[in-house]
Amino acid sequence: MLRPQARLVTSAALAASFTMVTALGAPSLAFADDAHDRSAGAQQETFRQPDKSFAVYVGKNRSSTGHTMLGGFGHEPSSHWMEVVPAQDHPKGSKITVGATEEADMPGKLTKIPQARHTYRYLTSNYSEFTGMPAPLTNGGLNEKGVAARDVWSNSREELVDMTPKDQTGPQYSDLSRIAMERAGSARQAVQILGDLIDTHGYTTYGGNSHLFADGNEGWVFVEFAGGKGLWAAQRLGPDDIRVSYPGYIKEFPTDAVDGGNPDFVGSKNLVSFAEKKGWYDPEKDEEFDLQKVYQEPFPTKSFPVGKTADSEDSAPYRNPVSLEAEFAELGRVKLQDVMRIVRDPRWSDDRSGYGHVAEIDPDLPDPRLATLWMAPTAAVTAPYIPVSIGTRELPVEYTQHRYLTAGASAEYLEPEYAEQEATESATQTFKRLMYATCARPEQYLADVTDAFEGFEAEQIKEWRKLQQAAGTTPAEATDYTNRLALDGLRLGNHLLDDVLAKSRADGGLHEPGEPGDGSKDDGTTASTRSQSMGLRSGESSRDRMHCDVGGGWADGSTLERAGDYGDPDKVPDYSSARISGHQEASDDRSEPAWRTWTPWGVTAAALLVGGVAVWRSRRRA
Repeated sequence: MLRPQARLVTSAALAASFTMVTALGAPSLAFADDAHDRSAGAQQETFRQPDKSFAVYVGKNRSSTGHTMLGGFGHEPSSHWMEVVPAQDHPKGSKITVGATEEADMPGKLTKIPQARHTYRYLTSNYSEFTGMPAPLTNGGLNEKGVAARDVWSNSREELVDMTPKDQTGPQYSDLSRIAMERAGSARQAVQILGDLIDTHGYTTYGGNSHLFADGNEGWVFVEFAGGKGLWAAQRLGPDDIRVSYPGYIKEFPTDAVDGGNPDFVGSKNLVSFAEKKGWYDPEKDEEFDLQKVYQEPFPTKSFPVGKTADSEDSAPYRNPVSLEAEFAELGRVKLQDVMRIVRDPRWSDDRSGYGHVAEIDPDLPDPRLATLWMAPTAAVTAPYIPVSIGTRELPVEYTQHRYLTAGASAEYLEPEYAEQEATESATQTFKRLMYATCARPEQYLADVTDAFEGFEAEQIKEWRKLQQAAGTTPAEATDYTNRLALDGLRLGNHLLDDVLAKSRADGGLHEPGEPGDGSKDDGTTASTRSQSMGLRSGESSRDRMHCDVGGGWADGSTLERAGDYGDPDKVPDYSSARISGHQEASDDRSEPAWRTWTPWGVTAAALLVGGVAVWRSRRRA
C-alpha cells in the first residue's frame, strides 16, 4: 500500500532491528469527485492519496480449476524483499510491539501485546518504510494453513480522521497482517482474530484500511475505520464472488449483524450506534446501512463501463473497484494466468507497486507443504513470478533484503553482519532498472518484455503443477526448483535490461535531464542536473509517476482484451549467456552435479587411480 510522506527514523530505532526506512516522498492528490474534495489540514492530505494497494479475490466457483485465488500488491516506494518465515514456538508471557510512534503522520504510541505460544509458517514480501511504524512491514502473503491475505487502503471519512487521538494505541495495518498470517487457520478465523485484537487493544490508523482474506472455501473483506473508536466491519465473500479492493470497501451491512449470529457479516458492537449518535445514519429514514456512505469516502474514480480507457488527464485512473469487478467478471472462468496478468496490468502496476503476489489455494494437494504463492520481487509489469511453496527452505540471497531504496543507508555504514548479503545482486534493483528502461519507451519495449516473462512463466506453471501433483515430491526438491527458477528469472531480467538499454543507446541515445538555463533548476546552481534530486516532485499525480500504461494497459489492450492464451515459450529470448554477479554457471546448465552422474565404471576407475597413487607414495617413502 502507498504510505504518506516519508521521513527518516532515528539511528536508535535502526539499531534494534538492523532495518532501515526509505527517504522517498509521496505526492498528495485530490479526489476526482469535487463534491468530496473538502479542504483539510496536512494530516488529512497525507492519507487522502488515491494511489494505494490493489487486491482481487476470485471465488472457487469462478475459477477454471475450482480453486480460490487471491492476488495483489502493495503500493510503497521503499525497499522490498521476499521472505519465508518459519513456524515458531514462543515462551509463555512473550509479547510483541505494535502501533506507531510520534513520527507517524497520524502519530501514536508503541505498546506491547501478548504473542501466541505458537505461530505458523508463512510466505511474505517485507518492506522497510512506513513513517513511524517499525520495520520490517508486511501486507500479508500465504500461511501453512492455506490462508492468503492482502492489505489495502480504505479511506475513512474526514470527520473520523480528524477525531483520531494523537496518542492512539493498538496494532496498525502491518501488525494485523502479520498476526493474521501467524495465527489464522481460516479466512473466517483471521476476521475473528483481528476483531478481537481491536476490541481488546484498540487500533492505530493512518486514515483507514482494509484486508482481504481467502482460504480454499471462501473469502472475507475486513475494514477498520479511523477515529480511535475501535470501529470495524467484515463481509463474507462466497465461492461465486469476485471482489476488487482498490480501495477496500463494504456497502450494505445488516444492522443486526453486530449482535452476532449472521454468517456473512460481523462488526464491532458500536458500529451502528456510533453512526446513529453522530447523525450519519437514521434507521427511521435510511433504507439501508451503507458503510461506504456512512464511514468512508467515495471511490477516487467514478464508475465507468467495461473496457473504458481512462482519460489521460485523470490523476487517479481506474480507482473504482466495482467497475473493475464487472470487467474481471467478463473473463468467464478465471485462470491463474488471468490473475497474474491482472496484477501485472500496467494500468496500476507501476513504480509504486512494491511486488506482485498471486495465490491459488488448492486444499487437495497431495502434500500441503506444496501450497504456493507466486511472487514477483517488485512490480510484476517488468518482473517474473516465481513459485514459492510453503515448504520452501530458503530463497536465493539475491531475493532477500538489500539496501537499495532503504532509507538511512546513505547516512550510515553497513552493519558487517550483512556484508556478504549486501555484496550480492539485488533482484529488486535489477527489475526496477528494467522497469525504468522499459517504461521510458513503453511503446517500443513493453510488448517484448511482457512476452518474455509470460513465456517464461507459462512453461514454469506447467512444470510446477506436475511437481505439486507428483507423489513423493519433497520440500527440498521444491526448494531446488524454486531457487533455479528464481535465478533463471534474474538472468532473464539482466538479459532484457541489457537488450533494452543497448537498443535505446542506438536509437538516439539515452535521455538526459535538462541542463541549467532551461528552467529545470534554480538560478545560481552550478552542479549539473544529473546531480540534482531524482525524486518525483511533490504534488504530482500517478500519471506523472513512472509507468508503462500506453492507454488501457498494453498496446494490444487490457487484461480482458488480452484474455486467452497466456505465454509462448518460443518468445523467451536466449538468455543463457546472461550472468548474475557471483554465479558462474550458465543458465541453461541444469544437469546434475558430476558426482551424481558418474557410472559405476567411472567410480571404479577413480578408486583404482586413488589406490594406485597411494601405493606409489608408500613405495617412495620406503
